[in-house]
Amino acid sequence: MQIDIVTIFPEFFGVLDVSLLGKARRDQLLALGVHDLRDWTSDRHRTVDDTPYGGGAGMVMKPEPWGAALDALLGEPAAGDSGDDGEQADAVVIFPTPAGVPFTQALARELANERRLVFACGRYEGIDARVADYAATRARVLEVSLGDYVLNGGEVAAMAMIEAIGRLVPGVVGNPESLVEESHEAGLLEHPSYTKPQVWRGLEVPAVLRSGNHAHVAAWRHEQSLERTRRVRPDLLPDDQR
Repeated sequence: MQIDIVTIFPEFFGVLDVSLLGKARRDQLLALGVHDLRDWTSDRHRTVDDTPYGGGAGMVMKPEPWGAALDALLGEPAAGDSGDDGEQADAVVIFPTPAGVPFTQALARELANERRLVFACGRYEGIDARVADYAATRARVLEVSLGDYVLNGGEVAAMAMIEAIGRLVPGVVGNPESLVEESHEAGLLEHPSYTKPQVWRGLEVPAVLRSGNHAHVAAWRHEQSLERTRRVRPDLLPDDQR
C-alpha cells in the first residue's frame, strides 16, 4: 500500500517510523510519502491561507496549492480538462474533518484493501470546499471524522487513521488471529485480558482462564465482551440486548 500525506507540518509524521508501521515500511509492506503543502505555493511567503468569503473568524486554506499538490500526486489532468471527464486515479483521497463520516473499524478494514491513500490535512478553518469537489473528479474522495470534537488540524486524525488502517494490511501484524478478537471487529468491545502472575497485589486472574477448557474460555470472553459493551457502549447493541 502507498500512503501519501499532504500537510504544512511534515515533521508531525516522524512517529510513523517507529513500532509496527515503521517495521512495515522497512519490510516494504507500506510505502509512505510525506509532502509539505508549501512546496506548491508560488509566492515568496509560501502562503497557504486567506480570509474567508462571507466574513467570519479564522483563515481558510487556499485552493491553488492544494490543486497543484493533488495534480502532482494523482497526475495532471488532460490539457484543457478540468478533470470532470478524465480518467480517475487509482487512489482514495481522505480529508480528515469533524464534518465527515465517522471513522470506524469497518471503514479502516475497507481502506486497508485500497492500493493507495492520500491524506489531505487541513488547518485553520479548513480547506476551501472546492478542493474536495475537484479531488472528486480525479479520485474517490472521503471526508472522515475521528470523532465529535475539533482538533487544531488534520494531522493527528490522519495518524490515527493510518495506524488503524496500516495494521490491517496483510503482514503488518505478526499474528493475524489477534486482529479477529479486537474491539469493534464483531460489533462488541474486546474482553479483558490477563497475563502472569496469577495473583498480583491481591487481584487474581479469573479461574476460567486457567481451566484449560477452551469452550468455557470462549463463552466467558464473549459474555465479558457483551457485558463491557452493554456498560460502556450500549449504542453498539441491538435494542433487545441493551
